[in-house]
Amino acid sequence: KLCEGILNILEKDTKTSCQVACLEALRILSRDKKVLVPVTTKRNMQILMKLAKLDTAEDPLERVSEFPVIVEALKCLCNIIFNSSVAQKLSLELNLAAMLCNLLQKCKDRQLVDDIKCFDLRLLFLLSLLHTDIRSQLRQELQGVQVLTQALESSLSVRWTEEYKAAEDRDRPPLSLQETDCAIEALKALFNVTLDSWNVHSENESHQFRYMAAILRHCLLTTGPTEEKTEELH
Repeated sequence: KLCEGILNILEKDTKTSCQVACLEALRILSRDKKVLVPVTTKRNMQILMKLAKLDTAEDPLERVSEFPVIVEALKCLCNIIFNSSVAQKLSLELNLAAMLCNLLQKCKDRQLVDDIKCFDLRLLFLLSLLHTDIRSQLRQELQGVQVLTQALESSLSVRWTEEYKAAEDRDRPPLSLQETDCAIEALKALFNVTLDSWNVHSENESHQFRYMAAILRHCLLTTGPTEEKTEELH
């Protein structure tokens, strides 16, 4: 009942501070699988997707004040999808992966969106891990390899000297914690999406995998903010 009450409040047009507080409470509650059973419905998923700016393809990320709401809504969706097989099935029905790819494109070349990007990528990782149909959809319909590779390239701030050769800068500073976390989530999602890709059929796929291999090489030469984070990245 508490979760339902929170979702009813979130469905209304409330203040940003109230939305963040409600989402933080829901995120904590959503770690309990028993609590999730009555609230994992299509309507409730759509409420969270709307707050995460996943329901509008054209709406740009312009209001920085809304960013904490988007991040918290994505965190809630991560917990719910990880803990609920019903939510995993609803994700396919609601075309969640396509919306996440669209949000990821909106984050491109934007400032202050690292947290949004990170939890978007984490949600794509969870969906591709837990639902084989979504993994196939990402690979075949949504150009997931390209989208995720570009997200990884952006997180690592790759500069190119040739088509498949990244610039090596021995003096470049370590990645920030946010950049490292984004890169790690992109790598995890890429692993899932390319898991069955041992047989490359087209010229475009060949290009994508050579491009990804160059970025992965660059990744191995990159350091994170701490020794532990560098090890996790590699």
